[in-house]
Amino acid sequence: MTQAAVIDGKAFAASLRARVAQHAAAFEQAAGRKAGLAVVLVGEDPASQVYVASKAKQTVECGMSSFEHKLPADTAQADLIALVDRLNADPMVDGILVQLPLPKHLDEQAVVERISPDKDVDGLTPISTGRLALGLPGLVPCTPLGSLMLLKDRLGSLSGLNAVVIGRSILVGKPMAQLLLAENCTVTIAHSRTKDLPEVVRRADIVVAAVGRPEMVKGDWIKPGATVIDVGINRLPPEEGKAKGRLVGDVDYAEAMQVAGAVTPVPGGVGPMTIAVLLRNALVAAHRNAGVALEADAL
Repeated sequence: MTQAAVIDGKAFAASLRARVAQHAAAFEQAAGRKAGLAVVLVGEDPASQVYVASKAKQTVECGMSSFEHKLPADTAQADLIALVDRLNADPMVDGILVQLPLPKHLDEQAVVERISPDKDVDGLTPISTGRLALGLPGLVPCTPLGSLMLLKDRLGSLSGLNAVVIGRSILVGKPMAQLLLAENCTVTIAHSRTKDLPEVVRRADIVVAAVGRPEMVKGDWIKPGATVIDVGINRLPPEEGKAKGRLVGDVDYAEAMQVAGAVTPVPGGVGPMTIAVLLRNALVAAHRNAGVALEADAL
């Protein structure tokens, strides 16, 4: 029995970053300045610190300016809003990303809504969300857009395919469904209340799992030959004698590999795409903000 193909998100992300670097250099020549991405980190969450450092490093490697703003955990709401307002007004900043989650005393939604939609590289403001729903040009959340890129690279046209998205978050599930609809898929959004979830998933040519439950999607849920995009990143409890548990996705990878046509691994699948698409979004925003043309589908 042949195993499923492994969808190499790491390799695709590297090729996307190379294209971003190429177009970032051309943008600098045309605009007389570098594209700029500002990242705001409040508090000292270790995972967020690592993620922000990685974003800053890759931004600079792609030939763009990185503006890091690290604020103490007890930062007041008014001070954070004031910083977002300054970044909105700064012509050197094309993209603004406020690292989530924020400390509990801060109103995340109010902060996100304050970001200019033209600089909303996370694609989370109500205006960005509305543009996506209406099929208008705008900035799209990074993880779903990266997942779509992997799907199109693997399958070519997605038109007419049945797609099931497991999960309905504003970060992944809902925008993923909108993107697949725009590609003329027939889309079902499944979630924790869906009746007979395995049977719903079995009808799908494309499965996108984004629920945050380790190895929930089993091999016998998957239609033979389906393409499986695993967005989940979960750390299992450590085995005896080991300091850390292994990382797994929302899909039982070993089982899926026996049934599916292609599967993204965890790690090395969707994860690397998220930062690569963030850089892509920042550069797209820079072209729009500076009035510099970018050829269609260049990124």
